[in-house]
Amino acid sequence: MNDYALMTKQLESLAGDPGEGSRWWVSLLSNASAVVFSGLDRINWAGFYIARGDELLLGPFQGKTACMRIPRGKGVCGTAFALGKTVVVPDVGQFPGHIACDPESRSEIVIPIFRNGKAVGVLDIDSPEKERFSEFDREGLENFAAVLEKQIEW
Repeated sequence: MNDYALMTKQLESLAGDPGEGSRWWVSLLSNASAVVFSGLDRINWAGFYIARGDELLLGPFQGKTACMRIPRGKGVCGTAFALGKTVVVPDVGQFPGHIACDPESRSEIVIPIFRNGKAVGVLDIDSPEKERFSEFDREGLENFAAVLEKQIEW
């Protein structure tokens, strides 16, 4: 089982104290993607997309190459971004408009990242297994994302 409490503590530790430069979004999201990628079992991609206007641009990640731009409302990431809520997809083949960046991915979870009540990006995690993500994963990853929202300097 994945230890979300430990992953969250690692993230808080990596954020460090204000003024150290460790809260800059590129550095923090890079380390956060590494924490997720190494901390979760049965995944093949973990990373971030950052909002720019009405689209998401690829940010720091761990895994194979990925789509560089995703329009609001398109695919799982664009849908979570547009809705402002976590989207869990047990079988990406059944998700209308799924964007297949990695054909080996079978399930996905996307958690929006907020600043001042507005979605400014998403945390995207893919698995090569169908039905990989549970309610436990959703809660743990939303708590992980909440730490980013408090710690990050955009």
